[in-house]
Amino acid sequence: MFYHMNRIWVLLLLGGFWDSGVRHVCGIDIYTPSEVEAVNGTSVKLKCTFRSNVRVSSQSVTVSWNFRPLNSGADESVFYYQEVPYPPQEGRFKGHAVWSGDVLKQDASITLHEVPPTFNGTYICQVRNRPDVHGQNGEIILKVVNKVSLSELNILVAAVGGACGVILILLGIFVAIRFFKKKRMENDIEMHPGEYDKGPDVW
Repeated sequence: MFYHMNRIWVLLLLGGFWDSGVRHVCGIDIYTPSEVEAVNGTSVKLKCTFRSNVRVSSQSVTVSWNFRPLNSGADESVFYYQEVPYPPQEGRFKGHAVWSGDVLKQDASITLHEVPPTFNGTYICQVRNRPDVHGQNGEIILKVVNKVSLSELNILVAAVGGACGVILILLGIFVAIRFFKKKRMENDIEMHPGEYDKGPDVW
């Protein structure tokens, strides 16, 4: 009987550790928007926040951002954070990716500057807060769209402004002609009132 009691205590103890481990594994949640749109050449913030049941500190949190191209090629590293930000030193994201988060506020966001069309794809945010080292990653689909260039916009504004100007000039000429005709008729009536008093047979 003593053997069976010891076995039960061992199973309960292991069950407690297992239950605690499950809570740690499932304790971290990552939140990102599913899709973000940015205009070609502008900056865009890729927002990633997380929640952990374990106390968050600057030493315990690591953040990894990776990029998956539209053609489903190999993932590329975009950004890494561990106590301090580590921006990329090579590749397409060098000089473009900067840290915008605050791990103490459970924010692991980054910002991409001057995004080109080659940045179209899926961005994966991975956050680990030891001992929360497992969990679902956040994924954001970035769509870089074109915009009307400044020269094209200037041409469009000039064309619309020119058309409006021509219409206003023609309208002004039309009003002026009507005004002068009316004024001349009034002057003729004042100078020759008798002629306008005659019957229709005279005309």
